[in-house]
Amino acid sequence: MLKGACNCGQVAFTIQADQADIYQCHCSICRRASGVFGMAVLVIPKQQLAWLSGQDNIASWRKPGHDWQTWFCQTCGSTVPGHNDDARYFVPAGLITTGIKHLKVAHHIFVDSKAPWHQIADDGKQHPEGFTG
Repeated sequence: MLKGACNCGQVAFTIQADQADIYQCHCSICRRASGVFGMAVLVIPKQQLAWLSGQDNIASWRKPGHDWQTWFCQTCGSTVPGHNDDARYFVPAGLITTGIKHLKVAHHIFVDSKAPWHQIADDGKQHPEGFTG
């Protein structure tokens, strides 16, 4: 089982899995949302995530004209798990507090739009666009 929480601890959750792949998104939307080279997330079936606390403290923002949406803790502003479809959660990898030694970047997505100053330095598979695997 993996456990995670936002910076202030108000939003906490568990993931019913011992291991999961990290998807590193390099699109311009994720760069602006994170303020760095992209966003690293675990993509998990909805039934694997259980909220421990703070679900009522989550707000969201949808980019106008896009399906892209982000969820965040209203207290500390940390990005928290969210969904863009009915089947999966997108869990920011940086929130995982236990079980992190088993996580690794398996896929880099939207590599064709990555920041020119960022160098991909791991062996995750690179995809020019998205990947639904």
